[in-house]
Parts: sequence; structure tokens; C-alpha cells
Amino acid sequence: MSKLHFGRGVLGLTAALAAGATLLAGPATAVTAAPSPAPHSAPGLYTGHAATQAALDGTVAAGAPGVQAQAQVGGDTWFGAAGTADLSSGRPFRPGDEFRIGSITKSFVATVLLQLEAEKKLSLDDTMDRLLPGVVQGNGNDGRHITLRQVLNHTSGLFNYTEDSALRTRMGGQGFLDHRYETYRPQQIVAIALAHPPNFAPGTSWSYSNTNYIVAGMVVQKVTGHSYAQEIERRILRPLGLRSTSVPGTSPTIPGRHGRAYSVLFAQTPDRLYDVTEFNPSLAGSAGEMISTTADLNRFFSALLRGRLLPAHQLDEMLTTVSTGPDTPDLRYGLAMMSVRLPCGVTVWGHDGGIFGSSSSAATTRDGRHSLSSNVNADWVESPVAPVVPEFCPSSSATSPTTASPATAFRTTLARATGF
Repeated sequence: MSKLHFGRGVLGLTAALAAGATLLAGPATAVTAAPSPAPHSAPGLYTGHAATQAALDGTVAAGAPGVQAQAQVGGDTWFGAAGTADLSSGRPFRPGDEFRIGSITKSFVATVLLQLEAEKKLSLDDTMDRLLPGVVQGNGNDGRHITLRQVLNHTSGLFNYTEDSALRTRMGGQGFLDHRYETYRPQQIVAIALAHPPNFAPGTSWSYSNTNYIVAGMVVQKVTGHSYAQEIERRILRPLGLRSTSVPGTSPTIPGRHGRAYSVLFAQTPDRLYDVTEFNPSLAGSAGEMISTTADLNRFFSALLRGRLLPAHQLDEMLTTVSTGPDTPDLRYGLAMMSVRLPCGVTVWGHDGGIFGSSSSAATTRDGRHSLSSNVNADWVESPVAPVVPEFCPSSSATSPTTASPATAFRTTLARATGF
């Protein structure tokens, strides 16, 4: 069944890096693969990055329909791709193809909230009950003891609503086909989460929870009087000229040129892929609904880390990280910003994200000079981070990603369905 997954969170990224590599549209119809075109590089762009391209080729060889990646190194741009953007036509990915970015949305939302802190409109130490009176209450959840900082770095203890069994059933397999165009409101989503007790007392542990960023989006609305989508547009997209990045709300379509997105929906037909490009992304909301391109993501993270979007104090707050647990010592989490120490000793910052039919990753060095963003048009693979190690550690990394074939996808789907 299709995974309810708006960002694998961080665990998928860590597992993939350790290996040296690494939810819909019209009626969902089964498709068969067209022959894969040769890897594509855009004319006029900086070429090279052989190890990164090899990782993209390996991702497709391991079972992904297609993958695209774009690197920015100082003034040089490189674009690479493998496989196909559209199994029906066989067309390759091209620079500027748009895709759903899942949990990378969280980095945009956190940036807006840190701008609001810089403007003295809120504090990271404000409690949820102060910011959203009476909203986070029930079943042992108490907004009087959960701060905004704990929401943004996933130490709040709030249950991850995408792990709710009834919601998974509703949005997996046939449920996905039946409900893909339905609208979810933030209050409705939070109610699903609050039907469960917290995972732990606030501030005592770490657990990735999409609920945190649904609440964060509600805080933006409460403090500014505008939706988080309006604030992202006004504060980030327009100033940076991110013309191919959007917050679709309830619109099921991708506005710009794009390929198709694919998922395995049914255990009974594990080798059958479904086109899940169009769906109402309000289920992901401020936890994972945005659309972008590889170039726009590189520009966003580079600008963010260079201090173009936040004052120094707020950027320091964003990059102040907490442990994600003993099993992931090289991965730490800030305020919607991951810090990953690669095998060659280089540390990159960014986020990854997944949603129906789309898996993405964005990584940038601390100085903002070297960025890589990538997307796979499938949701059963760990491969969006496959090119990260080869790109930043080209002489010391393996290039074979860890992926799952469609035949085994449905068995691993629920185990990894912990985020957008």
C-alpha cells in the first residue's frame, strides 16, 4: 500500500548515508516502464560530478523510475539525471522540473517563525498554550509545558499523526484512491494526534513528528493573521525569486512543468506502479505540502546558511542541534535543519522529504557555497540522498544506493511511514 509519508524524517537519510548512498492525479492508473533514456545533462551547464552521476544511475538500476539532481558550487551549476520523468513517454528529467518536496517544507516554516522571533512577535520559549490557547490539550498532552522550540526540534513528545492506524488505512491502497482529493484542516489533523498520549514528557527525548509542524503552521496564522503559505510567499519566495516554488494548499496539481510520480499501492500487485501525481496535499499541510525544483532548493538553503533570511542570532538558534538517538550519532536535528557528518568528515546541512510518489533531499555546506538537491519520482526508495556522499566526498564514497524494488516496497512501506 502507499506509504503515508511526508518526510521520512531523518532516519531514512541516516541509513542511506551509512550505506554510502543514501503521496495523487486523475484516476490512478497502472503504468508500465518505457525504456530508460540516457543520463541527461542540460546544455550550457557545468558538467562533471562523475561520482554523483554514477549514484543517480545506480538509483535507477536499483528500481527507481527516475532521479534528478542539481549541484551549485560557487558560480558553477551541474544538472544530472537518470531514468525517466514519465514512464509513459520516456522523457528525461530537465532542469526546472517541479516536484513535491515533502518535509523540506518544514525548513521554510521554521524560517518564518524565526523571522517572527527576530521581530519580537514571539519567542522560541513561548509555550503552546500561550501561542495557541487550549489547542494542545488532552490525553496527557499539555501545551502549558511544550515550548515552540521543542515543537520545532521534535522534542515536544507529540504523537506523529501520520502513524495513526486509521489514517494510514484511509490513505493507503484503495483508501488512497477513494480519498485522495479530500481536504484536511489543521485542527482536524491535530485532533488525530491528540487522540493519542504523548510519546514522552516534553524535552526528555527526541522523536520525529509531523504534528509538530502542523502546530507550527497554526502558530504562524495566529501570530500574523495570515496563513503560513502567505507568509512563506511574502518573506521567502518573493525576496529570493523562487518562482518555481509554491504552497499549493488544497490544489491537487503541480503548477509548472513536471514529470509523473509513482507509487506501489497494493500488496496483491507489488510490481504494478500507479501514477499518483495529483492529490490534495492538505493532509501534509505545513508539515510537507510544498512544491519546488532542485535549483530553487539550492538557492533557498544557500541563502539561508549565508544569513540572507535570518539575523545571526536566529540562524544560530536554527543550527543548534539535539541528538536524534544513539543509533544515529552522525545526524543531529536543529530547527527544521539537519546536520549530517559524512564519511569523509564533511558536514552538510539541510533536510529530506517524501510524499506520495516523490522522495527528495537537499544538502548544503555551512558556508552556503556548495549545494545539492535531488528528487526521485517514487516513494518506495531511500535513494533521494544517494548522490549526497559522492557529491561532497567524491573520492571516498561508494555510489550504490540502498533501494527497495517494487516487489518489496509494500512490505517496507508502513515501517518507514513516519513522516513527510
